[in-house]
Amino acid sequence: MPVPAVLALDGVIRHYAWGSRTAIPELLGIEPDGEPAAELWFGAHPDDPSPAPDHDTTLDALIAAGPDELLGAASVARFGPRLPFLLKVLAVDSALSIQVHPTIEQAQAGFAAEDAAGIARDAPNRNYRDTNHKPELLCALTPFEALCGLRPVEDTLRLFDAWDVAELAPVHELLTGPDGLCAAFTALLTLDDPASLVAAVVARAAIVAPDDEWAGVAGAVRLVAADFPGDVGVVLGLLLNHVRLGPGEAIYVGAGTVHCYLRGTGVEVMANSDNVLRCGLTPKHVDVAEVLKITDFSPLDEPRFPAEDGGCGLSFAPPVADFALSVIDIDAYKGSCAVGGQGPYIVLCTEGRVRVEAIGASVELSPGLAAFVAAREPAYTVRGTGRVYAATVGSLG
Repeated sequence: MPVPAVLALDGVIRHYAWGSRTAIPELLGIEPDGEPAAELWFGAHPDDPSPAPDHDTTLDALIAAGPDELLGAASVARFGPRLPFLLKVLAVDSALSIQVHPTIEQAQAGFAAEDAAGIARDAPNRNYRDTNHKPELLCALTPFEALCGLRPVEDTLRLFDAWDVAELAPVHELLTGPDGLCAAFTALLTLDDPASLVAAVVARAAIVAPDDEWAGVAGAVRLVAADFPGDVGVVLGLLLNHVRLGPGEAIYVGAGTVHCYLRGTGVEVMANSDNVLRCGLTPKHVDVAEVLKITDFSPLDEPRFPAEDGGCGLSFAPPVADFALSVIDIDAYKGSCAVGGQGPYIVLCTEGRVRVEAIGASVELSPGLAAFVAAREPAYTVRGTGRVYAATVGSLG
């Protein structure tokens, strides 16, 4: 039976300890079950492919049966017969680990080295689960708080001077020397006993006034210290940009960018990979040497990623071919918006009720449900009320 141009997808909930117990159930209009629901996946990732309920199968199986038809020849030529991106709703109620992702070249080398060393691919001390990079873009659905990228040195020195914590003096000195960010980051990550330093920073953050320039940083310190008492990540986070996103604002995390999500709900699109190297705020495996090898120690002046006019809503086009993301407020287009492009698309409804149409097929969506639009279609139309997030491949030119 031919696969229609548009097909309905169900999301798959992933339960992690840091997840919210209410945000994703509220989006789906279901009763919370008391378990943290951290992520809602839409895609063809082999660990949890989206069910295609009208076809009694999953999206990855449909793609395997007709990759050129569903993904398009250009995408298959670039990425092989697999969907190159994964779309998620993230609901963060406790800090994720401070982490970093590799380039493709680093992932390939690391994966081969761990295979050669006989480290099982599901081992807890495995760094590289696959050979792909893992860039990601997160667009806030609610106010969203994160740490993203290393703050410019001069700004971090101003923070340290303002707080005047004696225990930070050695880190301050390293920041003013050669390769200051790398030196300070390395020193903190390799401390034998960070307890007194962490305690001093937490104590200082506790007395920062709400109208102080560094009130947001102090609030982040208090959050992560409550989530992971005594963890060196509490201090490591002082080197990172603290950012509060409003709904519709986004951050992009490229290879080597140190980051940590703190609180909030957002839509995330990312390359299909599980390669995560952690360096703080985690009980999981930390490989200090490997983290230092793949971290990009360049300062990030502005963590927010700019939106562009996509012709039908706002578009986020990061510098990778794996994915791009559009946000379409259908009400702003009088209830109907035609979207053109190379596809394929996953279209996720987050507000209202919408119908996704292409030639000869349509799917009705309510919040928390999605549709897959095959690449063979030159355009699709969204009708109704509310808002959708549409993920697709980036520029393949």
